[in-house]
Amino acid sequence: MQRTIKEAYDALITKKYDQAFTLYSQLVEEKEPTSFYYLGFLHFRGFGVPQDSKKAFSYYLEAATREVPVAQFEVALMLENGEGCEQNFSEAAFWYEEAAKRGNIDAFNNLAAMFKEGRGVEQDYKKAYVLFKKAAIEGNASAQFNLGALYDMGLGCEEDKEKAIEWCRKASFQGHQKAKEIMMRMQNDGQVVF
Repeated sequence: MQRTIKEAYDALITKKYDQAFTLYSQLVEEKEPTSFYYLGFLHFRGFGVPQDSKKAFSYYLEAATREVPVAQFEVALMLENGEGCEQNFSEAAFWYEEAAKRGNIDAFNNLAAMFKEGRGVEQDYKKAYVLFKKAAIEGNASAQFNLGALYDMGLGCEEDKEKAIEWCRKASFQGHQKAKEIMMRMQNDGQVVF
């Protein structure tokens, strides 16, 4: 099976999507967990098969139940956006949490946003702060920006304008567009020096 997994991945990377689809379909028959994710990916993107968000969601969900973190994240994202499935914020939060438990940094950020906004979970700025901070420290630019916003408003933490600017600057250096705009405006107003 290991050889087939490598062959399937090599076919995907070299954009031989028909071959990748065939190999991943064989692996699905053997119940290999990540193959469900990759079939979902092929269906989601329309690579080697017609684009089909519903089929993609179904394969992602199967991989998610088999504890594939990237699939758990994709399921959460699709549930949050109602893509290929019915929109369901509480289910999205559940799957973001599962992915975060397995180390998916983007899931920490998205779950934090749900706690900040009270979507699918009870609004909790302290939980949002803890989750944004975890993802920000790991280098997620969106989380860095979001953490800066919490410091700026004192939500879930002590208000601290210097920390707000520090995290916004980090996000800006990573190319976060909104952070770049804020830092540019502050620089033009003479409030900060890069």
